[in-house]
Amino acid sequence: MPNPTPPTNGDETESLKRCIKRSSHLWDEMQKQPSQFRVLTGERTTGALHIGHYFSSLKSRVKLQGWSVEMFLILADYQAITDRKSTESLKSSIKDIILDYLAVGIDPQKATIFCHSMVPSLNQLLLPFLSVVSMSELQRNPTVKDEIALLGTRSVSGLMMTYPVHQAADILYCKGNVVPGGKDQLPHVELTRSIARRINNDYFHGEPFFPEPELLLGDGPILLGLDGRKMGKSLNNSIQIKMSADETAQLIKKAKTDSNKTITYDPVQRPEVANLLMMYSLCTGADPAAIANQIGSQGSSVLKKELTEVINDYFQPMRERRKRYEQDGSFVWEILKQGNIKANQIADKTLNDLRAAMHMQYY
Repeated sequence: MPNPTPPTNGDETESLKRCIKRSSHLWDEMQKQPSQFRVLTGERTTGALHIGHYFSSLKSRVKLQGWSVEMFLILADYQAITDRKSTESLKSSIKDIILDYLAVGIDPQKATIFCHSMVPSLNQLLLPFLSVVSMSELQRNPTVKDEIALLGTRSVSGLMMTYPVHQAADILYCKGNVVPGGKDQLPHVELTRSIARRINNDYFHGEPFFPEPELLLGDGPILLGLDGRKMGKSLNNSIQIKMSADETAQLIKKAKTDSNKTITYDPVQRPEVANLLMMYSLCTGADPAAIANQIGSQGSSVLKKELTEVINDYFQPMRERRKRYEQDGSFVWEILKQGNIKANQIADKTLNDLRAAMHMQYY
């Protein structure tokens, strides 16, 4: 069965419409011919993962792993310092993320988990890649512009400005040809495709040394935070995968709703209530409108109580698995070490082949 295709609207560009249409077919192709694909995805190392990450991306990764699609998971610690100076928490964040991976079912024997800063050749690809990108392309990238606006500052680091090109190096070092992500990632993937095409034309006579990767849109909804804002690690508005049942209950108890006592499913007029109903739906498989009808006039207190129960039931096996892995302090770092070794082998070969094509191997 094909995965559901997200709806389009009149404001979407033609490239986004093509991407939405293509994603549905891409899911089918990856299931039928997994050996033809190499996926690159991952996270900024800014903290433990939450249930929004699980339903929007982690669950799909486990699905792809089950289809035997080759997968590379990057822990992007250099990207974590594009908008901050503190690095003391990076190690604990990396450990948390790897434990979350293990908890949800990521198998390090089937997925390569590696760290940005530990793969020098990957980062060195940034230099030739920057040589084929103009300043105007960097300045008009909408994701970078949004991040700058979110920071509320006029001073932007060079690392932030070159972030899209760095992401291209992440994808292309291992010749990834599929990048799972949301619609906001399309400009990054399109720039990566342009870089691959330009490098291929300039140094490989148009031969496809680097693939032109495709964006794979997820089949899960985007969840809001419990306060109605975007769900984020630093906003204290999300339920982390690792949280206890009591911690989960306390957060849901404080979740924002509205003054209407009767529960209805209306994502436009009642986004906060609809968000809680969607969480309920994702954990049970029930239709959110049917859940709303079932609760009805019993109000938000009953909705929150039942939501707490279903979330805790759903994530309990993952939380128990996480605790077991957490007991062996060296296991996480051995996974990262082995992933880094493999990533370095691939990156070294990619960089050496590119150097040879650029006539930059001097002895």
